[in-house]
This record gives sequence, C-alpha cells and structure tokens, in this order.
Amino acid sequence: MPLRSRRTHPPESTDRGDTGLHLVPPGLGCLLLEARAPWEAVAMAAVSPWLSRMPSGDGHAVLVLPGLGASDITTLPLRRFLKQHGYQAYGWKQGLNLGPREGVLEACRERIHQLHAQHGGKISLIGWSLGGIYAREMAKEMPDKVRGVITLGTPFTGHPKATNAWRLYQWVSGQNIHDEELLSEVRKPPPVPTTSIYSKTDGIVAWQCSINPPGHAHTENIEVHASHIGMCMNPLALYAIADRLRQAPAHWKRFDANGARRWFFKVAHQPEMVTQWY
Repeated sequence: MPLRSRRTHPPESTDRGDTGLHLVPPGLGCLLLEARAPWEAVAMAAVSPWLSRMPSGDGHAVLVLPGLGASDITTLPLRRFLKQHGYQAYGWKQGLNLGPREGVLEACRERIHQLHAQHGGKISLIGWSLGGIYAREMAKEMPDKVRGVITLGTPFTGHPKATNAWRLYQWVSGQNIHDEELLSEVRKPPPVPTTSIYSKTDGIVAWQCSINPPGHAHTENIEVHASHIGMCMNPLALYAIADRLRQAPAHWKRFDANGARRWFFKVAHQPEMVTQWY
C-alpha cells in the first residue's frame, strides 16, 4: 500500500521496469483459509510452554504497528509474547489504522523519537501488513534510531492491486494507489537489518509482494504456514520474530533454516522469488 512520500529525488531506473501489475490477489481458496485465524490463537496457547523456553532478549524497546483497519488490540498477543521474553513492547497508540492520512506518519515519527529517548538506544519496529510499510519507511528516515525491521504479510513489492484489500485502502485512506514513483520508493529496503515473514497461503496479500529482492545482504524472507489475519499470533511467526530480535545489529545473520527448523520454515532469496530449502 503506498504512502505519501517526503522524498523529492526520482526513483532509481531499475525500479521503474517492474510495476508488479502482473501479480494477482490471492484466490478464493486462500481467502477462505483466513478462517483458520482462531485456530492459530489456540495453537499459540497450546505451544506457549515451548515458546517460553526460548532465550530471553536484551530488553530493548519494540514498537508494533497494526495492519489496515486494525488497532493495538489486534497486536496485543504479540506484544504480550514480546514482554514475556524480556522486551519492552509498545503499541502505536493511534487507534484504527486507516492509512497514512494527515498526521499519521508524523505521529509514528514522534513515537519513535519518544521511545528512542526513553530507552536510550535504538528500537526495533514490527509491522503487520500495512503497518510493515510504515515500519520500513520510518527506518529509511531514521536509521540512527531503528536497529531492525520485521514485517508480517506486508505488501512492499508488486502493486497494491495484488492484494484483496486495495479497494478498502483506497476508500479509507483517500490515497492514489497508482503513484508509480511512490511505489518505487516503497519497494526499496531500509538500510537496517530487515526481515519479511510471509505465507504462501496468505488470503489477503499475494505472497510475492512480501519478498525482499536479492542483492541486499541485510534483508531476508522467511516463509511460515499462516493466515494473514492470524500472523500476529501464529506460533511459527512468533518463534521467527523472537529469533530475529535476539540478534545484535552489528552481527546480524540471516535466519538459519537448518536442522529441525527445515520442517517448519523456508527461506527465499532468489531473483525468481522461488522458495528454496536450506
């Protein structure tokens, strides 16, 4: 989903060729699978003893940004999980996410400034769906205050029409989804460690829209079995989030999908965006 851009320089020529219009939204089958979200909540409760055995983090602050039409209530399970693992987790405190309307991005910037000053160090940003685009753009603007970005089912590549939410986005936000210069900017990764967690059975966002392209050593893509709506409480997504947050930015490495993890996770970094077993 596009944002208002504060940049005035033109996009790189390599970004202009691929508009992503060849991608289509998830079909009815994947859309119907979004009904499994309540079962993901049950699964989260069932495996909580296993998740609780994961090593605790270093206590740094984490700001969690909700998806389109959602509020901090929807990210509460994720933030509780993060607090249980030693992090200082915060919501965005802007009510429903109705797109980057007047004052929204400014409030995001202020929230990051506030948490950075309060905790005396860089913070991590986690964004679900549209919230992930906010997180990526904020990290581009303030890399001195952001240590890393994790997105969940976020459509930062391709085109907004490759989602089943583009009409809702256009209606509630009043934004033009055909601003190619802005979309080109959104596709560029932040200059900090950036993880995209995505699902090929996402019923809202075409999974190809959530793939960081190759050529950037500080980006990665982790595939999990999850719905779009339930990704904030999916046990596999939570495990990957905790694993990523524990890394120090200066020693960041891509997710290790070897050993037992290969049964639950896949990673994709290829130009063709084909998922590869590790």
